[in-house]
Amino acid sequence: MNLFYYILTGLAAFIFMEMVAWFTHKYVMHGLLWTLHKDHHRKDEGQFFEKNDFFFLIFALPGMLLFLFGTLQQQPYLIAIASGITLYGATYFLVHDVFVHQRFRWLRYSDNLYLKALRRAHKMHHKHIGKEHGECFGMLFFPVRYLKDAIAQEKKRS
Repeated sequence: MNLFYYILTGLAAFIFMEMVAWFTHKYVMHGLLWTLHKDHHRKDEGQFFEKNDFFFLIFALPGMLLFLFGTLQQQPYLIAIASGITLYGATYFLVHDVFVHQRFRWLRYSDNLYLKALRRAHKMHHKHIGKEHGECFGMLFFPVRYLKDAIAQEKKRS
């Protein structure tokens, strides 16, 4: 397999992780493991770490194991998959923790319509403080109506 196919494999893993994250968020975090996730919806002021942060470790394990086995077994496609998972994790950190929730004061403002819509969709997810009646469980993909709303707001300003 050549480098092009490894890159495609990594990108496919990245996109697949968005689906895994959506499913896990909707059915596991807002289901069986709500006890770990609920503090993310009911944040106490001044609390930097949340029980919800344990999901970082849970999601990091497959990537770490694939890097390990891919290296030990000399299987580059496993390393490509691990790279896609890890890239998704880094993107999640930057988008969710830094940009949306401002856990770090970087990337505070953006005029990008996609990022404005993404932030709005996530805020709509957090309007529900309980585990029921949630919406917008993904991180990078969200209902198109949020993008349409961002475009409409931009036109009003112009």
